[in-house]
Amino acid sequence: MDKRSPRAWLYLLPAIIFVTCFMVYPLIDVFIYSFEEGYNSASQTFSGVGTFNYSYILRDRYFLQAVKNTFILVIITVPLSTALALLISTGLNSINALKRLFQTVYFLPYVTNTLAVGLVFMILFKKTAYTDGLINLLINLVGGGSVDFIDGPYWAKMFVLCFYTIWVVMPFKVLILTGALASVNPQYYAAARIDGASKRRIFTRITLPMISPMIFYLIITGFIGAFKAYSDAVALFGTDLNASEMNTIVGYIYDMLYGSSGGYPSYASAAAIVLLVIVLTITCINSMVSRRYVYY
Repeated sequence: MDKRSPRAWLYLLPAIIFVTCFMVYPLIDVFIYSFEEGYNSASQTFSGVGTFNYSYILRDRYFLQAVKNTFILVIITVPLSTALALLISTGLNSINALKRLFQTVYFLPYVTNTLAVGLVFMILFKKTAYTDGLINLLINLVGGGSVDFIDGPYWAKMFVLCFYTIWVVMPFKVLILTGALASVNPQYYAAARIDGASKRRIFTRITLPMISPMIFYLIITGFIGAFKAYSDAVALFGTDLNASEMNTIVGYIYDMLYGSSGGYPSYASAAAIVLLVIVLTITCINSMVSRRYVYY
């Protein structure tokens, strides 16, 4: 069909309307809000236009803490979860007995409610007046001291949050990479074995290049998902994330809109635009890197 045909545009019209109403317009609206100073949500009025909202959030210690937490979460969980998923998928792809069973077991956390998984993690890590938690019992068995992972030091809480995030995202990555590994043509492996290539060389020269598009896809979506993290922290540390110093950028945006410090849509909009710029920048960097290391 000719792309200039009116019928083609008619077919695209529902999608265009949907994207415009629910993506383009809200983005433009948030961008405008971010420059309206002293905005009053009740009267829909503002005192001026400028960059005060941006200067405010960039000096707000709660926002800076949220940015720090989010970047630590991204830097640790995205590469580690991708590497572990690749390791698990490679193992699953090399076995035949009970392969379907293991795939199902690894996929179970993905279909489990996030808050339910968070409750289980709290039981495992939280210290109470009656018990130190299962993880601390294991630490005590090897001669270590108990650690309060939920209400204790910052590094302990960040460890639990990263552990929990990796646990939640791992099944999806294992599923994608298992499918990618299964799609590699076996003739490439047969030819490499005939030439006497080692397993390590086969993996680095054949397997990784063949599945590099899927790895790149998981890295991109992993970065975006980690930057949007919020429910993971709530599941572990409750809704008052500022008090526990475990807030994220999305959590900060929510607090500015609906939390105890809510009622400031202009500040929330400015934080949302900052998040958009960060994610867009990292996505562009990943796209440039992919031109060299991803084989389509």
